[in-house]
Amino acid sequence: MLADTGFFLAIANPNDKHHTAAVQAARGVHEPLVTTWPVLTETCHLMLRVGTDHQARFVRAVASGAIRIFDLSVEHLGRIEQLMAKYKDLPMDLADASLVIAAEDQSDGRILSADTRDFRTYRWKNRKPFVNLMARAVR
Repeated sequence: MLADTGFFLAIANPNDKHHTAAVQAARGVHEPLVTTWPVLTETCHLMLRVGTDHQARFVRAVASGAIRIFDLSVEHLGRIEQLMAKYKDLPMDLADASLVIAAEDQSDGRILSADTRDFRTYRWKNRKPFVNLMARAVR
C-alpha cells in the first residue's frame, strides 16, 4: 500500500482537515505502508510546521520498519522525466513521480493520499488508475 505526504501529515496532526479521513483509511490497511525517499524528505520538511516531535516520531516509524521505502535508482530518472512532462499541467513533483514509479514496480496502484485531484489524474503503466483509499473520506 503506497502512502503519500498528505496522508502522513494528516495522520500525525489532529488539526489537519484530512485527519479523520486518514485515520479511517488507515484502519482498513492491514499491510505495510510503502513510500519513497522523496516523500520522506517532503514529509519531514512539512512536519516541522507541526513540530519536531512529529518529525522524530515519523522517522522512528520508518526506522522500525512500520513504513517501507521503495528505493529509486538512477535508472528511474528517465521515467521520472517522462512523467513530469506528461503531467506538467498539474504539475507533477518528484515525490508524486516517485510514487507512480513505485506503483509500476509493484504492480499495485492502491494509495493513501490527501491529494485526490492529482492521484485521480495520474496513471501507472500509462493507463492504470490509482485507487486512493482516502478519496471518499477527503471529499
